[in-house]
Amino acid sequence: MKTDQVSNQLISSDLKEIGYAAKKLATHVINLGSLAFGSTFLEWVASFTAIYLLVLDRTNWKTNILTSLLIPYIFFSLPSLLFSIFRGDIGKWIAFVVVVLRLFFPKHFPDWLELPGALILLMVVAPSLLAATVRDGWIGVTICLVIACYSLQEHIRASGGFRNSFTKANGISNTVGIILLLVYPVWALVLEFI
Repeated sequence: MKTDQVSNQLISSDLKEIGYAAKKLATHVINLGSLAFGSTFLEWVASFTAIYLLVLDRTNWKTNILTSLLIPYIFFSLPSLLFSIFRGDIGKWIAFVVVVLRLFFPKHFPDWLELPGALILLMVVAPSLLAATVRDGWIGVTICLVIACYSLQEHIRASGGFRNSFTKANGISNTVGIILLLVYPVWALVLEFI
């Protein structure tokens, strides 16, 4: 009879400990999952913002930023799903068509296709060390941060100051876009070193 009570107490204390551990595990999973979701979401936002700024420069909304710097930014910040698609056979075919058009029909090759073509070529031919290790690590995020800071500094300088970068007709969309470029690398570096 005493052994039944002792075993019941041991089982109930073990179940309480398991419940406590499960609650702690669930809390950690929710916290880490939400941080990872935020990082992934910001990665998508940063990539599409860089593409938006690239398109904006090729239209009549000429920007004052060095848009060729957006190509390595997109390379390092493009979400893994899209990067793997463009690094695979789809990207190889697109790169092949771009090279053929550029070589054999240079007069019919549009100027606006130069930078996107360079991005596809960069993704296809990049060595694995650069495409996997550096891109997915803190070095790639740091490169994104440097590009975003330089672009913001150049945009503010070309606009004539921080206030003017928000007051000009095209300035608001460009400034907000460049500031959005800063959000992802800062967030990723904070998560990397926490």
